[in-house]
Amino acid sequence: MLELIQSTPGLAPGLAFIFGLLVGSFLNVVILRLPPWLEWDWRKTSREMLELPEPYEPAPPGIVVQGSACPKCGHKLAPWENIPVLSWLALRGRCRGCGGAISIQYPLVELATGLLFAACVLRFGAGPEALAAMVFTGFLVALAGIDLRTTLLPDQLTLSLLWIGLGLSTVTLFSSPTQAIFGAIAGYLSLWTVYKLFKWLTGKEGMGYGDFKLLAALGAWCGATAILPIVLISSLIGAVVGTLWITWRGADRATPIPFGPYLAAAGWVQLLWGPQLIQAYRSFSGLD
Repeated sequence: MLELIQSTPGLAPGLAFIFGLLVGSFLNVVILRLPPWLEWDWRKTSREMLELPEPYEPAPPGIVVQGSACPKCGHKLAPWENIPVLSWLALRGRCRGCGGAISIQYPLVELATGLLFAACVLRFGAGPEALAAMVFTGFLVALAGIDLRTTLLPDQLTLSLLWIGLGLSTVTLFSSPTQAIFGAIAGYLSLWTVYKLFKWLTGKEGMGYGDFKLLAALGAWCGATAILPIVLISSLIGAVVGTLWITWRGADRATPIPFGPYLAAAGWVQLLWGPQLIQAYRSFSGLD
């Protein structure tokens, strides 16, 4: 089977795209359900630590066990209503139960994950590097989606991504153990230093600790030499997209904008094409 996939042009990226659509459907569940579950668990833990009365507060839907349902009317989705992208198009973006609008987030996340998975296979071929890159991609899509919706970057995802990256470095899949360890250290300390300096100068918090942990995870995957390019690329993307967003929404420039999605985008680009981008820059600037 593997020989057939490797010998048939277009088959591996096509299968990766379909697999990405399915994973994207699950990532939508993670994006929507993980933050409410974490907040519920934080409240429960806080009440226990403070020895406060325990009011009746049912747990929000779980990520794996409960099936998908309309958040407005509770309509349980039939299997044919759960087909990535196609179901949203067939339903014309409306719930079959109540007619309420279904967020365009669902098909966008599914389609984006499918395309990104296909890109991983096109870049690395059908092998362990592509599989690991797809795991990396799935985490980044979930983190970016959660940060955009809630400005949270959960430890459950950032730290898991960090440890997976460090573990893969033992087989030097993308970076050596030394590069991965120093990448994680440099990633965390670089943004932590910026945070402390900004707070010291302005008295305000410029970013959250989740950003430090995410960049540490990216450093574990991409290596210490990738930290500067990731920061530069994410800052450039953030400046352009942030300016457009503020202009479009008419928001104040002091409005907080999540930085996690820009870090995620830069880290993904760096993992797939980092050396090529550095080589292109060196050629363009005449450093070669």
